[in-house]
Amino acid sequence: MYAPAASVRHRSAHSSPVWVMGSLAVCLGLWVCVGGALMAAALARPVAAQEVGPPSGSLVIVGGALSDPAIVERFIELAGGPDAPIVVVPTAGGAEDYDQFCSCLTLLRRNGADNLTVLHTRDPGEADTEVFVRPLRRARAVWFTGGRQWRIADSYLGTLTEEAFRQVLERGGVIGGSSAGASIQGSLLVRGDTESNTVMLGDHLEGFGYLRNVGIDQHLLRRNRQFDMLEVIAAYPDLLGIGLDENTALVVQGDQAEVMGQGYVAIYDGNATIDSGGDFYLLAPGDRFDLATREGSRPTTSFEPIGRVERRGAVGEGPGSVYDGPGAEGGTPDEGGPSDPPS
Repeated sequence: MYAPAASVRHRSAHSSPVWVMGSLAVCLGLWVCVGGALMAAALARPVAAQEVGPPSGSLVIVGGALSDPAIVERFIELAGGPDAPIVVVPTAGGAEDYDQFCSCLTLLRRNGADNLTVLHTRDPGEADTEVFVRPLRRARAVWFTGGRQWRIADSYLGTLTEEAFRQVLERGGVIGGSSAGASIQGSLLVRGDTESNTVMLGDHLEGFGYLRNVGIDQHLLRRNRQFDMLEVIAAYPDLLGIGLDENTALVVQGDQAEVMGQGYVAIYDGNATIDSGGDFYLLAPGDRFDLATREGSRPTTSFEPIGRVERRGAVGEGPGSVYDGPGAEGGTPDEGGPSDPPS
């Protein structure tokens, strides 16, 4: 069951509050009140319930440096078991070629998966052919490795391959990814700049949109990135920002998400704040999060709100804009190990 973790309040018209981890605030010293003007980029648009996560299938979104077998086993289970056909896409890594001996298969094999296919191209023309897409037609799962997320976008956005990825979800399958493979699953692609992974809003802004009106960051606390998403929320105040620490996953079905692994997930919501003024809050392993209402809960004897978060307004009624560019409507249809390249 799930209960509040400390004193969190919502500043909103929601009937039940969104909450956070007060004890971690002191321990990590992450809570700050960030001032400054918000950049409006588009008209505010409400986010309806059941329209954030995928209507069918599951997502496993990992913050990089994946080694926790429980996360890998959950991905394999959602795919249908060790014999389920899984397609691994290592394109973010940047090499010209990958084969069936790719190290990107190691973690899945080690945890029992034995029906693995590597799928890779740097040519969107090739990705737009039926011959290339063929392994995805029977796949029950897709795994995107770490590297640079813009490489995935360059190769597959707008192609038959992107459509086939989404069809895996439509068949009730699972899409997962670590590091770059996490960020590509949002509608707004953060750290998508070709020149530097320190640029939050760069020359690639469109992700695959499996989570709509969401931007996803990774390697959060390990690389001291916990404040970087605030720049993105300043530009798009109604966007939901999610930051994942390494070896930590968010498992999503519909609009319901659960935290797994060894670290924390940060939530950036322009319509919510910590009671002390902080502009983001953390979810711990085992916590749940409703992507539509943006409310978290923590396990105790029952699922109850996490404390100390208060809402400024209802979801979609904030002072600024959502990201409504390419990918915002969901589009068409890595092994993230300790050596993940920068994302």
